[in-house]
Amino acid sequence: MDSVQLPIIPTVATMIRQHPNTISLGQGVVYYPPPPEAIAQIAAFLANPELHKYQAVEGIAPLIEQIALKLKTENGIAIDSQRQIIVTAGSNMGFLNAVLAMTRPGDEMMLQTPYYFNHEMAVTIAGCRPILVATDENYQLRPEAIAQAITERTRAIVTISPNNPTGAVYPEAILREVNALCRDRGIYHIHDEAYEYFTYEGVQHFSPGAIADSTDHTISLYSLSKAYGFASWRIGYMVIPTSLTAAVMKIQDTNVICPSVIAQYAALGALQVGVRYCQEKLGAIATVRQQLLEALATLGDRCTVPPSNGAFYVLLNVHTQLDALPLVERLIQEHGVAAIPGTTFGLESGCYLRVAYGALQPETAIEGIGRLVKGLKTIL
Repeated sequence: MDSVQLPIIPTVATMIRQHPNTISLGQGVVYYPPPPEAIAQIAAFLANPELHKYQAVEGIAPLIEQIALKLKTENGIAIDSQRQIIVTAGSNMGFLNAVLAMTRPGDEMMLQTPYYFNHEMAVTIAGCRPILVATDENYQLRPEAIAQAITERTRAIVTISPNNPTGAVYPEAILREVNALCRDRGIYHIHDEAYEYFTYEGVQHFSPGAIADSTDHTISLYSLSKAYGFASWRIGYMVIPTSLTAAVMKIQDTNVICPSVIAQYAALGALQVGVRYCQEKLGAIATVRQQLLEALATLGDRCTVPPSNGAFYVLLNVHTQLDALPLVERLIQEHGVAAIPGTTFGLESGCYLRVAYGALQPETAIEGIGRLVKGLKTIL
């Protein structure tokens, strides 16, 4: 555990508490709560005393049925005898389930840098080696570099789209190329789709699990945390080949027994409302995104802002000799605004800041953006 990085968000949160009235553009959550239909399902849970006992390790049947319908209609993924849905306590649990199910200590898991820090942490916790492959200057995948990095110990290639921390959305053709590479090399493709609904300017999200011959080697991870304002309820789900079901069930039974059942009932209500709930909220987030991009453009050559058409993040390449964490500290102390340093995403060279724009009411987010841009202009 000494080799596992400390989570950066609590560290930045401590700095924020020491400087009241700081506006945080750090944590990746949405500004809105769950739909009322999710809360209404709690009454059904409370009305049945049997539900206070342990329930199925893989999740309650009504929720799994609703997830299967959603996967078929929205993602093009049909659940049959070759695929299994496992409800998890968030998609982070789904990722750790997958890593533990397919690896032995010393095996390799390939991550794209910038990586999502909890993925890197999970690989290290499992006693495996994260193999890091840099994305290009626009944070897009480099299939040739990925292919060259595969070794006899590689167990999976991990992709995230829409991406955390970059906001990049990977094109269907590239995801198909990576998925075919996994099939041909006999390894897994783990694809995280937590931000599947958050795309802008006509950019389309694609699920590799929909590829016709992908069943045996593709693991798809999903979360209700973002789209349904469900972060603290801790409900996600994974779609896995049935060959991994026994292993994942052992891991989940040991770790959590079953995801919170009251939260699963709330999730059922949320999924019954469906994607329209998120889509109704996207307009406000898209407006903040546009204002952020316009404000960042005024920084000129102080920063590079690669394309960000998904999730609710922008990963700035800040042109400075300052390290990222000291820059974050100065922004908090001197300008009352917080971001996340790029070092936690595996960017050790250069200065990068992840800016999240989905967590605040629009007027507060816009105020925070103003402070960020003013701070960078002053400091740089």
